[in-house]
Amino acid sequence: MRTRVGLLGGSFDPIHYGHLAIAEDVRIALQLERVIFIPVAQQPFKIGRHAAAAPARLAMAQLACASNPAFEVSSIELERPGPSYTITTLEAFNQSIDAELYLILGADTAADLPRWHAAARVAELARLVVVERPRVQFDRARLLAALPAAAGRLIVLAGPQIAISSTLLRQRAAAGLPLRYLTPDPVAEYIHEHRPYQGARYGGA
Repeated sequence: MRTRVGLLGGSFDPIHYGHLAIAEDVRIALQLERVIFIPVAQQPFKIGRHAAAAPARLAMAQLACASNPAFEVSSIELERPGPSYTITTLEAFNQSIDAELYLILGADTAADLPRWHAAARVAELARLVVVERPRVQFDRARLLAALPAAAGRLIVLAGPQIAISSTLLRQRAAAGLPLRYLTPDPVAEYIHEHRPYQGARYGGA
């Protein structure tokens, strides 16, 4: 059987147990060899909305994933100028690794998939794994109607249903509240030491 590799992109601003639990759930359910976390430089729909600088978000992702040998972190999108288009990342991985790619998406993100740059090509290069999230209703039929290329390429999983948001962590960090049990201890310690969210304004998830 061809190696299966999961790709999980996001702001990771900061990364938390919700992200990690989703990745592990998908890895086990789909028998993935590994999951690669990909912090984005600039999400096309959220340009200028990151609270922490890219090096801090990358460092926190690396700290969070260090204890799981099946998790990796890639800086590929942080090394590219401009918005982080998923199609560009998929093309790069398709050329650099011999594996079947599984693109992991939260249900809220998947709803916007038809609006993505070269969305049909995205569905050709990777299987689309949609993980349901608390209080988010995913409409499979609507997505397939808007993006026919996803037919036969779409997998929907219930996921761990952990209701943690990065917004919550940023707000708690700015207020000096503890982050333990919301994100791995090394990430909480990094935030406490480097204070990437002091004085920041918040929005998004």
